[in-house]
Amino acid sequence: MEGLRCRLAEFDIVHCHGEFMHAVMLGERRPRSLTTIHWRVDELDRELFFAAFPDLPVAAISRSQESGIPPANRAGVVHHGIAENRYAPGAGDGGYLAFVGRMTDQKRPDTAIRVAQAAGRPIRLAGTVDVGNPRYFDTYVRPLLSDEAVYVGPLGDRGKGDLLQGAEALLFPVDWPEPFGLVMIEAMACGTPVIAWNKGSVPEVVENGVTGFVVASEAEAVDAIARARQLDRHAIRRRFETRFTARRMAEDYLAIYQRLAAGGAG
Repeated sequence: MEGLRCRLAEFDIVHCHGEFMHAVMLGERRPRSLTTIHWRVDELDRELFFAAFPDLPVAAISRSQESGIPPANRAGVVHHGIAENRYAPGAGDGGYLAFVGRMTDQKRPDTAIRVAQAAGRPIRLAGTVDVGNPRYFDTYVRPLLSDEAVYVGPLGDRGKGDLLQGAEALLFPVDWPEPFGLVMIEAMACGTPVIAWNKGSVPEVVENGVTGFVVASEAEAVDAIARARQLDRHAIRRRFETRFTARRMAEDYLAIYQRLAAGGAG
């Protein structure tokens, strides 16, 4: 951070991914900077942060997240994107559902297991045990595991790709104002339908009836599992290529950089 402070004059725009420290360091260069926050923005510490730095342009990662950012700070919305060749399409012939995410009450893997059980489908769950809530896994998830509900642990890109390519659908039962939800577009890159709860960014990312289904309850999710098999996995992959590639994300950020460099408002 100190190295950047000493070289600020060399850059037209400085793009920071974080929440607090850099805003002080940027000083009078704040209007010629961009900040992306990758967490929820509706809590008191974020409110105080924005109040202290009304001249800090912030790019939201979803319209849902942007709604919690004061108008003075809004610089635009840029949905995440990933490289087109990061994941390959899969046939979804593994005979299971998938859950990928932190083992936490925000992501609700326990809900995913219950839904899979109600639908009579096996499920494989991948992700890390949340360091901020380590008891959650042992209390709420481990008792539900079985031969039909298998926890495979954290996975790298190759393992995640294999899991999503073979899955009939990804269950995304979030229970918080999801800022974006990267695994949803990772699933789409594999052609895998996403069944996601209507929280935060979900209705922006999932095109209901095209790339998956947006649901409001466990019962709706069970119904969506049967319908997910009818979705065209090739069409899901094509929607990923249109909406969520790294190139599209870079172009969106470049447009904001150009506007800020020219002194334009958000």
